[in-house]
Amino acid sequence: MSPPLLELEEIGKSFPGVIALDGVSVSVSGGEIRALMGENGAGKSTLLKVLGGEHRQDGGTIRVAGEAFSFFGPAEPAAAGIAIIHQELHLAPDMTVAENLSLGAMPRRGPFLDARAMRRRAVAVLKTLGEDIHPDTKVKDLPIGRRQMVEIGKALLRDARIIAFDEPTSSLSARETEILMRIIRDLKAQGRAIIYVSHRMEEVFDLCDSVSILRDGRLVSTHADMKAVSQDQLITEMAGRSIADVYNYQPRDLGETTVSVRGLLGPGLSRPVSFEARRGEVLGFFGLVGAGRSELMHLIYGGVRAEAGDIEINGARMLAKAPPEAIAAGLGLAPEDRKGQGIIPLASVRDNIVMADRNLKGRGPLRDTGREKRLARTLIETLRVKTASAETPISALSGGNQQKAILARWLAAEAQILLLDEPTRGIDVGSRSEIYSLMYSLAAEGRTLLVVSSDMPEVLGVCDRILVMREGALAGELSREAATPDALLRLALPAASDNGDPTLKATSHG
Repeated sequence: MSPPLLELEEIGKSFPGVIALDGVSVSVSGGEIRALMGENGAGKSTLLKVLGGEHRQDGGTIRVAGEAFSFFGPAEPAAAGIAIIHQELHLAPDMTVAENLSLGAMPRRGPFLDARAMRRRAVAVLKTLGEDIHPDTKVKDLPIGRRQMVEIGKALLRDARIIAFDEPTSSLSARETEILMRIIRDLKAQGRAIIYVSHRMEEVFDLCDSVSILRDGRLVSTHADMKAVSQDQLITEMAGRSIADVYNYQPRDLGETTVSVRGLLGPGLSRPVSFEARRGEVLGFFGLVGAGRSELMHLIYGGVRAEAGDIEINGARMLAKAPPEAIAAGLGLAPEDRKGQGIIPLASVRDNIVMADRNLKGRGPLRDTGREKRLARTLIETLRVKTASAETPISALSGGNQQKAILARWLAAEAQILLLDEPTRGIDVGSRSEIYSLMYSLAAEGRTLLVVSSDMPEVLGVCDRILVMREGALAGELSREAATPDALLRLALPAASDNGDPTLKATSHG
């Protein structure tokens, strides 16, 4: 490994009443991809903001190729060869790709903008990235993956030697993620120093050379070789407790059947689906992307019209044509797209919690705001939602606390059947543990939880039983005792079959 290109030495940063960074030291060499991991609030974003000039450190030194800096404003780190690719991309949507690439460094011919040179530069850098985006395309007309390529192109045009990526795949498709991984590996091969912030373990182990763990604003550990560390070890270091403590499975006595699905068919399903779930059960749905799990949840919830089949809830027929019918029958959905479909971002935490209860138990044109405030306050305390107040916009909360607020919504509506689609996606390990404990508590109260997850350790860790979907159909069922990574994958993969394995119980397809 070459000498460090970037050295962060004893970086400290405090805000009123909070020590965000406490003597953090991280160094990254050229040609190295360093993962930076930790729970929400661990200090990762603050460290990147110090590196990017958004915050000025209270103590410590930043060195780039041996030269000491203390940045004030984003122009200084850019001049030193540092680029930050933020989760929320810093692009001008109404400007063209070429204009965005040259923002802050527009080529000129005398007093005039040199539009031809700007396009030439844009074409050259996009070619380097393997992209065929037209330079005159407006950024707002590009999908998120290509917008990210434009952001990376800005860094290359400024000849950034150090590039930090903050949760870069959180909004990308599988194909876009593959392209990004290739680009990052190319940047590494060019000798650039890469910092990669992510919650996604599979990406970190596949892409990164080394990893540094932050917890509560302090550096917990650095592992110079990803091959010498395990996922369980990283989780323990991030959370301060073992992986068994994170899932902390709590068995329950299961009751009678509460959900009975028979021959359900609709958009996203290739064959009719049938299954049952019981009172107090956490029933998992596992499968690859596109297997039809989310589509199944939306069919049950009435968000999409079913073409055939029957659903019984507590013995009564319910085939919802719209979500209000499902809510009235005692169902609640926490969708995969938490920000786009799960919350009303500009509304308060209180309004997001009581909205289903308000619609279900409408009192004419007048709202009982006193009751709503009491209900929201009680649920915020019960579910330990971390918020300054019930009137705080829900968009200001972390992902884990937004998810708790969505669960609080369905408790307010007294929902007994909870459809949880990727309930911990984008949520740090500590908050995941709290979500799991809440799920066990809800199940222990007699609620039925249908949990969709792409995270194999999660479904193995929290579910009482797992249904595996493949290509729009149920491929099989596994008890908790029979569920192993190998068994799940053999059912989930397109060429999977039970091969006569008695632990794999075939599931009726209607």
